[in-house]
Amino acid sequence: MRQRKARDLQQRLQGCSEYMELAPTPQAWEETFGSGNDLYLEIGCGKGNFIIKKAEENPQNCYIAVEGQETVILRGLEKLRQRDEAGQGIGNLRFVLAFINHMGDFFYENRLSGIYLNFSDPWPKSRHKKRRLTHRDRLTAYKKALKPGGFIEIKTDNDDLYDFTLEEIHALGYEIAEQTRDLHASQFTSKDTMTEYEEKFKSSGKNINYVKLVF
Repeated sequence: MRQRKARDLQQRLQGCSEYMELAPTPQAWEETFGSGNDLYLEIGCGKGNFIIKKAEENPQNCYIAVEGQETVILRGLEKLRQRDEAGQGIGNLRFVLAFINHMGDFFYENRLSGIYLNFSDPWPKSRHKKRRLTHRDRLTAYKKALKPGGFIEIKTDNDDLYDFTLEEIHALGYEIAEQTRDLHASQFTSKDTMTEYEEKFKSSGKNINYVKLVF
């Protein structure tokens, strides 16, 4: 969905720059967080509700929130700044304004402990399928960036994208650790931390498709 450009966008982004990684190279994360910490990534973090909650609830871990749309990521950044100003700062989270097309540009192999794909753009037209974040080429790249025991968690309200995702997983021969077409009716703990979209869907009774891979 195209977002209306926020007022004073660039000025407001600059005011939140301390919460961003402006040069997100593989080495940057070692300098920012150290090499011994578990590092988790959300690709397409939206307004940041999910990843902020994760970072708050798990201060022993480090988190990266990636979003390519300036107006959208601004919402997450300003939430983080407001928390900081209220004395509730979160030091184990950084935002990145970017689209990830090549994981190797951002992360060393075997570095990440987990990847979250929450309500990704379904790119419904067949000719755009390689843009889908669960295309087999991208899943293969995610796996390379994950350490042994690392995981990918995928949530979507889009049934067609979910079916496509399962097809791609099976084509790669990956084993599914958890799977359901109705996450909030399941026993899986991934329902406990929700995105802003997920909260709305749950309230309206919309089912959430979910799948988890562990490597």
